[in-house]
Amino acid sequence: MAGYSGTPLAKKLGLKDGHRLALLGAPEGFLGVLDPPELAGLTTTLRGRASIDVLLLFTTTARELARRFAPARDRMAKNGGLWVCWPKRASGVVTDLTETTIRAHGLAAGLVDNKVCDIDETWSGLRFVWRVADR
Repeated sequence: MAGYSGTPLAKKLGLKDGHRLALLGAPEGFLGVLDPPELAGLTTTLRGRASIDVLLLFTTTARELARRFAPARDRMAKNGGLWVCWPKRASGVVTDLTETTIRAHGLAAGLVDNKVCDIDETWSGLRFVWRVADR
């Protein structure tokens, strides 16, 4: 299924065949909208030890971001990506998050951001990756 921009959402998020995917706090029905390729694994929790290629962390508050970011980062594969997804200002969803505050949080946690994405009419996403020197 094509994403909000016409490009398939799974492609925009960097999902490929054989990837492990974590959907953390995703809205109901999101997996159907995502229409991922053939995955090696899908989880909605951070239980287990296997590294995860692509993580999508949906959150509406800075407090929840602070609580959930480090555990998600610690499960991210060295060549993986952690998408922090937050409500757009125009969505009407109450949030205290902005792209600037999310970026500052990720940088302080030792990651770098390298892509921003419109998930849909409600959500935006900012991708964090490990610095090349830390891979």
